[in-house]
Amino acid sequence: MSEYKLLSLEELKEMENEFVNYLVVNGIAAEDWERMKNVEPAKAERLIELFSDMVFETIMRNVQFLEYREKKELITFQCLGDKLVLVGMKAEGDTDADFTSQEYIKKSMVCPPDGLKVYTSEKKYQKKREIELFEMTQRGCFITEGNLFKTLCLALD
Repeated sequence: MSEYKLLSLEELKEMENEFVNYLVVNGIAAEDWERMKNVEPAKAERLIELFSDMVFETIMRNVQFLEYREKKELITFQCLGDKLVLVGMKAEGDTDADFTSQEYIKKSMVCPPDGLKVYTSEKKYQKKREIELFEMTQRGCFITEGNLFKTLCLALD
């Protein structure tokens, strides 16, 4: 059973060179792979699962920042080794807030609208760090360079 998710056929095709190298490192030549797909499909599927896990594990290990955006709320995360540090903005009350718009975010940083609440929190990981971050991406978070997180932190000072 895969820890993360199986790479799609499209994703696998994009990573064809890496997958071929993975097979070679595991002692599987091209003709052996072709035979395995036809004769032992479960074994071939397992190799794809293991490769998929390796890819996602590597990606998640390198994640330092995540963001989650809704119309009335923006949450940024710094992904440390042992915990998540959260800084968010929430528009309260009847407002035209739209944190899904980059323009609105820029405008809010320069001239904060009424009813804007900025908050921060910390949370220790409940699961293995990489698994938890992956699950967050599956629920709508996306990986960033952390610029917005850093800007919000400065605004809190």
